[in-house]
Amino acid sequence: MIKKINRALVSAFNKEGIVDFVKFLADQGTEIVSTGGTAKLLRENNIEVKDISDLTGFPEMLDGRVKTLHPRVHGGLLYVRGNQEHENTIKEHDIKPIDLVLIDLYPFDKVAEEEKIEMIDIGGPSMLRSSAKNFDSVTVIANKNYMQEVQAEIEKEGGTTLETRKKLAGIAFKTTSQYDSKIAEYFDPNFKGIFNEKIQELRYGENPHQTAGFYKNLGVNVSPSIVNARQLHGKELSFNNILDGNAALELATEFSDPFCAVIKHTNPCGAAEADTIEEAFEKAHAGDPLSAFGGIIAINRPCSKELAEKISQAGFFEIIIAPSFASEALEILQKKKNVRLLEVGEIKPVQDQKDIRSVLGGFLIQDRDEKMLIEKDLQGAEVEDVKDLLFSWKIVKYVKSNAIAVTKNRAILGIGAGQMSRVKSMDIALEKAGEKAKGAICSSDAFFPFADSVELASKHGIKTIVQPGGSVRDPEVLESAKKLNIKMVLTGTRAFKH
Repeated sequence: MIKKINRALVSAFNKEGIVDFVKFLADQGTEIVSTGGTAKLLRENNIEVKDISDLTGFPEMLDGRVKTLHPRVHGGLLYVRGNQEHENTIKEHDIKPIDLVLIDLYPFDKVAEEEKIEMIDIGGPSMLRSSAKNFDSVTVIANKNYMQEVQAEIEKEGGTTLETRKKLAGIAFKTTSQYDSKIAEYFDPNFKGIFNEKIQELRYGENPHQTAGFYKNLGVNVSPSIVNARQLHGKELSFNNILDGNAALELATEFSDPFCAVIKHTNPCGAAEADTIEEAFEKAHAGDPLSAFGGIIAINRPCSKELAEKISQAGFFEIIIAPSFASEALEILQKKKNVRLLEVGEIKPVQDQKDIRSVLGGFLIQDRDEKMLIEKDLQGAEVEDVKDLLFSWKIVKYVKSNAIAVTKNRAILGIGAGQMSRVKSMDIALEKAGEKAKGAICSSDAFFPFADSVELASKHGIKTIVQPGGSVRDPEVLESAKKLNIKMVLTGTRAFKH
């Protein structure tokens, strides 16, 4: 059912963009009712406006704390059109119907501590809830991004459809629940409200017998991210694609020089820094070409035509993630039907984010591991080794524990991931590296509990080991390294990734 907009109530803290929309409503013959600064702005733009006090018969009072909490506001929103008893009541009390409400809430979570209490919006959420409850007759806009959609529908239909009003009602309740959640968190830090919106229905989860969906964490706008990526080519992402793509992108955010990561099952099987992005890809792919097949690539520079040619010749990759793609690169890569191309914008460090993991009946929340080592953290390192040591440490942060990374010249030679024994991870990484391990760096995400890993590293010619330290056997491990002529560098920082 189409509902014409005869009267609209507008109240916005952030007034950006509302003038054009309200002017459109006014030009359609809609009576505009507004409050305080919003009414002032609309008048300054030659839009005829009635103050909320004209509607209620009461002035705004108590420093603006009370202005819309009145039966002539909520009665005009909540009464059921066509219900004779309701119709009689509003007529008796001279209550006029309100057909559209546009509210932008006070920014409680964006103000300083001393301002927060006054930024708890009372009237705004109340009007949104009243309007949303009566969506059968009232159009509610709780997010200004929907103004254009509403305007287009009014232009086409002469009013809003029930389908649109119901959708906007859901957005309004979502908005108020998120808003109240932020306030609740302020008063009770033990409360954590997490709100998500499905952005993609997935064909299945990790396995075909599992259902799954891809959700965006509302209120958190992370860039770069897979959530906000723009897919330029290929079939839709799968559950595992999203996990692997995120792992590749997160690793790429650690590096400022041209960098390429090749990810398989969330672990890096290849990664390299170089002077050019083309060279970085070649070094990364050479680390483990066999494992790289069907993997995920992330680069922190735009994808050039030259790089696209190299990638295309190297074999099949599930996903290529880049800040952007040159038009010539797209022409080359889009010839491969099944490769997904994701454009994510500038790849840079992501800060102040939380890592959320589910467990049966609940979830864990921790700060994301954003620890960046610097030269002074590398106790006893030779100056000429610093770049390679920092590279190796960044890599091992993104390998599943127990984690070992063998690297040389800022490129992966071998990875040992997810083993129950650290020495077994060392064995796997060194086997992958082969003869290239001679003179290489070996990094470990946690301390060595025994000297056996050091002895194994020595047999393969490892030059330097970088590890956190912290074991009761550190003296024994350090002494073993010294005897075997291996430089042992301690970071003092553990990098478990479970």
